[in-house]
Amino acid sequence: MPFQPRVAILVPAPDYYENWQPAFARKAAALSGAGLIVEQRMWTDPGDLSGYDLILPLFAWGYQRDVAAWYALLDRLEADALPVVNPVPVLRWNSDKAYLSELAAKGIAVVPTIEVAALDDASLADARAQLGADEIVIKPAISGGADGTHRIAPGGAIPADARGQRRLVQPLMPGILTAGEFSLFFFAGQFSHAIVKRPAAGDFRVQEQFGGRETPWEASDAAQALAAAALAAAPAPPVYARVDMVGDAAGTLHIMELELIEPSLFLHHAPDQGAAFGHAVYAAI
Repeated sequence: MPFQPRVAILVPAPDYYENWQPAFARKAAALSGAGLIVEQRMWTDPGDLSGYDLILPLFAWGYQRDVAAWYALLDRLEADALPVVNPVPVLRWNSDKAYLSELAAKGIAVVPTIEVAALDDASLADARAQLGADEIVIKPAISGGADGTHRIAPGGAIPADARGQRRLVQPLMPGILTAGEFSLFFFAGQFSHAIVKRPAAGDFRVQEQFGGRETPWEASDAAQALAAAALAAAPAPPVYARVDMVGDAAGTLHIMELELIEPSLFLHHAPDQGAAFGHAVYAAI
């Protein structure tokens, strides 16, 4: 009988509010199809993980709401030298969107971003002036699912949950409202597929829970090259990756973020339905 590695996918606690099971089923099917035995372990209390051939944080959803527990888990995985994909240094680097400044320093086109240690009216006005933007977006540096993300119109007040907090300030990119947000997917460094996500009327967030919708997208060579350049800046080559980008007023694409921890991979839009994903994970063992 051929060797069947056991992999643990880290998942949310039973009382987690989002319905993650359908997406889990798609990823698990791709991994099983590659010859892997898939099991679930709660990321908040995973227990003994030493018996697994690989640990995947693919559904560590909600880590941004318990950052201390998340970093403690990463420290434990690293200290115990457990096999993790993506590698722990990549997970730690990708957890905090301060990496956007690293990408910018390397000459990679990213959404212009100013980090503010404790957001108040003066620092917001200063950031707005530096960006030259009338309408801006603020978000936590450690965030997911648009948690704590707000669009602020000219003269708009700082939301209560952001005042005095560390925040990233960005211009509202015009492309998000016209063309949408583009996501490109890579497995073992190879481009797989791409989608475009568009917000519901009157919103700027493209996530499904806010009415966003996605359709397949033919990624241009320029989009693929931009994504590859951004991924090359990670501390180690990611086995799986989603690269989100958006256009400016002229349509020039900029990196919005890299999703290297627990991204939705939209495998139902992949030409091979996720076979390349499964093979990439298997090959990482």
